Amino acid sequence: MWRYSHRADPRARVIADRHYNRQKIGSPQFVPPGRCLVLYAETPTGEALWVTSWPFAEYVKHAWAGAWVCSAFRNEGAGVASVLIREALAATRAEMGEPPALGMITFVDRDMVKPTHVRGELVWGWTYRRAGFQEVGETKGGLLALQILPDAMPMPCRPLLDLEAMA
Repeated sequence: MWRYSHRADPRARVIADRHYNRQKIGSPQFVPPGRCLVLYAETPTGEALWVTSWPFAEYVKHAWAGAWVCSAFRNEGAGVASVLIREALAATRAEMGEPPALGMITFVDRDMVKPTHVRGELVWGWTYRRAGFQEVGETKGGLLALQILPDAMPMPCRPLLDLEAMA
């Protein structure tokens, strides 16, 4: 479902502007500095955006330095979110190679997203958990950390080329 995109794709930027962690709405670039993979999906029912960042460990201040980071995922009706996450993981592996030992990490701001009711409990990051991520702690700032290790990731699968994004 995913297509290659880039850090200044105007279609993807519009979706990024609606993500809760967006720092400067309207800025042409929406990806943190450094190595990244930007994916965009457009289906008859909606759109989605995925950003994998791979910051250099020496510049990381959280406990998972060296891991790939899902720095943005927003699904606006493009399909089942956990399936989109698994496909984005496969695309990340195809593009970036063997995952680091710490796999991929993502952070959830529980003040900014709604939890899901699961068997009578409130659960944050339910979509990620359905895709194979597990809760591994919190950042010093209180963000929930979810991680997927390499053994739990899907096999590599390249996304489609997107000639419009390449133009």
